[in-house]
Amino acid sequence: MKRFVKFFWVFLVCILVLSSTACTRKSGENGKLYLYNWTYYTPDNLVAKFEEETGIDVIIDNFASNEEMFAKVMAGGNKGYDILFPSSDYTQIMIKLGLLAELDHEKLPNLSHIAPLIREKATYDPHFSYAVPYFMGSSGIAVNTERVEGAYERSWAIFSDPRFAGRMSLLDDMREVMGAALKHLGFEGNTTDEEQLTMAAELINTSWKPNIVKFDSESFGKAFSRGEFVVVHAYPENVFAEIPSENWSSIDFFIPEEGGMMYIDNMVIPVGADNIENAHTFINFIHDPKNYALFLDAFGFPPTTNTGAAQYMKNSDFFFSVEDLAHSDNIQDLGPDLEIYNQLWQTVRYEH
Repeated sequence: MKRFVKFFWVFLVCILVLSSTACTRKSGENGKLYLYNWTYYTPDNLVAKFEEETGIDVIIDNFASNEEMFAKVMAGGNKGYDILFPSSDYTQIMIKLGLLAELDHEKLPNLSHIAPLIREKATYDPHFSYAVPYFMGSSGIAVNTERVEGAYERSWAIFSDPRFAGRMSLLDDMREVMGAALKHLGFEGNTTDEEQLTMAAELINTSWKPNIVKFDSESFGKAFSRGEFVVVHAYPENVFAEIPSENWSSIDFFIPEEGGMMYIDNMVIPVGADNIENAHTFINFIHDPKNYALFLDAFGFPPTTNTGAAQYMKNSDFFFSVEDLAHSDNIQDLGPDLEIYNQLWQTVRYEH
């Protein structure tokens, strides 16, 4: 989401009234803040509010994947950024590599609003020494109930249902799909047990893959909205964004009771950041419940992350709740054990 400059009218008002009281803040009077965030993940109205209240100019660059962000950081391209927004597994890697500055909690009183479940799931940094959660979400399954006849199992077993063969897709994401199979088998989603992982790959290859059209992480929302798929492994925001709200009642989105793979996106300050004070100000601003409500409403997200935001939200119809995440596992960095996943994933994606 590209930021649009929204303060031209403020400048005109200041000129017209010729009064220092007409503009309580001057643009940039308190410096700048450089963000490196996911595309479409920084609401314009929230940035505008922050700039107006603090006098800090916000400049935003975007990335499309953790891999892109991390590659830029490792190449030294993080120089000049004050806040990065990695997911939990990459946050864990960056902590291990000493790439992140320690946070000053005295400047972050709104940490008190972080949901208890996040404190439980954020094992990579349980005390938020280096990272403050931005949003906690999850993938799940979306079903077009108007095109499905009869009852269906609201679990990962739906991908084994031959009634939907040729009308389903799985995410093209190793950790998401392998994690889903592991959870369905009753295993931990970050396991490194080779026998368990082999069982998960066999389940995908023999029971799920024959029924799906493709592995798809890019166009599944559009394909679902066009009726090409009736069951998709999905991030809910990608599905609902493609369908008019008046038709949402025909979509059954659920996180299976056995759990799945969830994510926590974080705000971190890289070592060497130039505007550390402003970075703390922004992080604390985000978790003011009134401000966080604006963030959630902008995307239709549920209040999984900030305990005080719900009372200020306009939206009350959510795709999932924080309770739905209770049995899910947060994707973690597996270090060298990730190679076991890579080898088995090759059999899933490239062998028939």
